[in-house]
Amino acid sequence: MARILIADDEKNLRRVLSALLRRDGHEVESVPDGATALVALERAPFDILITDIKMPKITGLELLARVRALPRALPVVVITAHGTVDTAVKALKAGAFDFITKPFDKEELRLVVRKAVAVNSHRDGAYYSEVAVVDQAAAAAGRFGMVGQSRAMRDVFTIIDKVAGTPSTVLINGESGTGKELVANALHQHSGRREQPLIKVNCAAIPKDLMESELFGYEQGAFTGAVGAKPGRFELADGGTLFLDEVGEIPVGMQVKLLRALQESEFERVGGVRTISVDIRLVAATNSDLEAGIEAGWFREDLYYRLNVVPIYMPPLRVRTEDINSLAAAFIAKINRRLGRGAKDLTGAALQALMAYDWPGNIRELENTIERSLVFCEGQEIDLPDLPEQIRQGFTASSTAQSGQIKLPTAPDKTTSRSIDAPKRDDCDGESEAVPMKEIVRQARVDLERELIEKALEKTRGNVSRAANVLGISRKGLQNKIRDFGLDKN
Repeated sequence: MARILIADDEKNLRRVLSALLRRDGHEVESVPDGATALVALERAPFDILITDIKMPKITGLELLARVRALPRALPVVVITAHGTVDTAVKALKAGAFDFITKPFDKEELRLVVRKAVAVNSHRDGAYYSEVAVVDQAAAAAGRFGMVGQSRAMRDVFTIIDKVAGTPSTVLINGESGTGKELVANALHQHSGRREQPLIKVNCAAIPKDLMESELFGYEQGAFTGAVGAKPGRFELADGGTLFLDEVGEIPVGMQVKLLRALQESEFERVGGVRTISVDIRLVAATNSDLEAGIEAGWFREDLYYRLNVVPIYMPPLRVRTEDINSLAAAFIAKINRRLGRGAKDLTGAALQALMAYDWPGNIRELENTIERSLVFCEGQEIDLPDLPEQIRQGFTASSTAQSGQIKLPTAPDKTTSRSIDAPKRDDCDGESEAVPMKEIVRQARVDLERELIEKALEKTRGNVSRAANVLGISRKGLQNKIRDFGLDKN
């Protein structure tokens, strides 16, 4: 269940909405205007904001703009009277999650709240951007609102430079938390459509039976709860950019209609007969292997090739560890401002521990780790004891080795065909200091993976599909590893 804030100057409406939502198990607080809503949002966290458009002091549209600027934005549902749908559409283009009309239908309200809860839970409360540059120092370490100077990120920046100004469809691949949404933002903001709306749809958060009405809209009476006509995301994005996140979650039956809408730039609302034409630039993103989905039958091959005009691969954090220092600095500055703390930095040991960790949650996990460490840090710097236990564990082997209890291998291992030399760092006294065992094992694994891929590609004369079969992995998985290792540049 969710914590919901209602802002409306009509007392009776606040009372009715609150009672209905509380019966559904939600925790509800109501306020009479936008100014009081801002105070409530600063005082406590909420999952959803439901606001009227016409209110004293601060209007609903002004409140929406203020909420969008908060560090942790949340879904905003606007309330509008019949006959002012144009205003509601304006609110949607400005970033509102959805709208309901007065007098509202109970089932329609429940449906909108259910979708908003799904979006919030899917994004761990971070509804809008995943990672943003937060100050000039961070901006110097990257481009397009993204932090990074690694080779992998420079490749991403180069593609954005070339494709942003074109109408070409872009498919962004990458693990969850790598910043795919930021690429979509960059493509829109650096295109000729920047003054038009960027409409985002999280396909994984939409119930499958509502996907068509969300994308294409519906006419009054099209289904139970459709008390009025409503535009879909395609209409809202007309003239601008439509971003379909987690596009692999779209049901197969719906993929046919999506393909037709993309090819013909036209569609019909659910329950409607009038054909609507739109001019949109499509950007899609996925963390799924769509080529494997084609083989398994859950993704259409024709839709895949329609989406994959310009592919962009967002690298996982574990292959761009040289960016961790800049990312951590950006997050420290951002979170310090939000928490009202003084400037802090990472100690050398803490930074080494962050760089040795695998980051399965990628950049989103790094941001959460920095925030948690700042909350518990009592000194002037974030040190190793301030980091979560799973990250500190990576340095246990290092501490033991430095105390002389464990000798890491420095000579070739005679029992294998490959040798692993433990890297050394020379200090000022000429003595050597062993690096963490976890780092050595990880590097050995990376080296072995790269060697196997190189041999498979050599054996198959560069045929990626055949090499994938030899290695026993999917073609998409092999393509991602080829990019990670930079083998596509050879």
